[in-house]
Amino acid sequence: MKKWKKNSWKSYPVKHIPKYEDEKKLQMVLGKIGDFPPLVFAGETRSLREQLAQVVEGKAFLLQGGDCAESFAEFHPDNIRDTFKVILQMALILTSSASVPVVKVGRIAGQFSKPRSFPTEAKNGKELLTYLGDNINGIEFNEKARKPDPMRLFKAYSQSASTLNLLRAFSQGGFADLRKVHLWNLGFVNKSPQGKRFKEIQEKMSDALAFMEACGINPDSNRRLRTVNFFTSHEALLLPFEESMTRIDSATGEYHDTSAHFVWIGDRTRQLEGGHVEFCRGIKNPIGLKCGPSLKTTELIRLCNILNPENEKGKITLITRFGYDNVEKFLPKLIRSIKKEGLNVVWSCDPMHGNTIKSANGFKTRPFNNVVKEVKNVFAVHQAEGSFAGGLHIEMTGQNVTECIGGAQKISDQDLSHRYHTHCDPRLNASQALELAFLISDEIKKNSQNSKNIAQAAS
Repeated sequence: MKKWKKNSWKSYPVKHIPKYEDEKKLQMVLGKIGDFPPLVFAGETRSLREQLAQVVEGKAFLLQGGDCAESFAEFHPDNIRDTFKVILQMALILTSSASVPVVKVGRIAGQFSKPRSFPTEAKNGKELLTYLGDNINGIEFNEKARKPDPMRLFKAYSQSASTLNLLRAFSQGGFADLRKVHLWNLGFVNKSPQGKRFKEIQEKMSDALAFMEACGINPDSNRRLRTVNFFTSHEALLLPFEESMTRIDSATGEYHDTSAHFVWIGDRTRQLEGGHVEFCRGIKNPIGLKCGPSLKTTELIRLCNILNPENEKGKITLITRFGYDNVEKFLPKLIRSIKKEGLNVVWSCDPMHGNTIKSANGFKTRPFNNVVKEVKNVFAVHQAEGSFAGGLHIEMTGQNVTECIGGAQKISDQDLSHRYHTHCDPRLNASQALELAFLISDEIKKNSQNSKNIAQAAS
């Protein structure tokens, strides 16, 4: 393979990267950002890779969730806190069911830009560039807002840094203390069936902590009971920015993309000879790879070998996204090819992107039942194939939005317009996210037992 440099992606074709009118201004902005402090640190990235290695071995589970696309307008500490709360709650539900640690990764602190199906959109006979995310252009439908503006990268960096600062305070400063699990509840979820079920877990947790306290083990003496490791992730789409955030770790000489702990390559940008794959092959971050229906087994094997030539555990996460009715058609052959080659990967399920539909009144939405079906179908296929379904990747928010239809709240097509706030794709609200965690908890329990049986048979 050719020698890698952090800018070698420029020698390859790239998709879904905007064209900026003022190249000098773009280079000025990127140059300044290149001198800014890193957002995350190499030691944190290595820690995540070690934890993901445990997922590969079936000894942990990956939970990855957050906004479809972060926005400048919705940036608020309460929104960050509430999304963090829901991820903690989901992790506790899954841990209590499967009795395995949950690796918590947010789609947050950098998940701004999105690939879009069409480069332009039209309204009332006027055609403009498509909205590509707040770090590129504005959502307002006018020519000025839709023009890619490199100055937006400064605000994106600042918002990501502030978000990370708050998340570190929440995860390490006592908010995640298991004695305060009752504080994780959100008001509108409290009276729901999910809120009541979560209270049962709270009571069990309190009893367990009381027993441990009697044995001399408490959060004051054991840091792991009062803090959590929380990591960030986003799609490595806007390569000029990712390049500017890529630094050499002085301790090892390795390159790390310091914009996030974990970055992924989208289903639309995973070309073998494309710039996104070229960039990601040279960084030491854990890499996600979105796997849709068009992915061929030969292509998947080549991608894994390019991105992880040493076959390290925890380096590659395959995030499958087929649609609930396509899982059995596409997933088994991918699993078999990976097993045949002996490749170490985390298998994660994205049940959101393949189940997007347009409602009768024109809103983009996702039926909650189809989201649940895809997860359950994925777990069933992994059990049948003797592999470990190790993760869940969802678009969700702690806000009480009405963007996905169905669930215990019985959100209908008519309800979508009430609180439809997303800047891009529809998200599960907190109630739906917790409901999903409860509905799939039995599958995760069986999945974990299946992993133990596989390990015992191998030994």
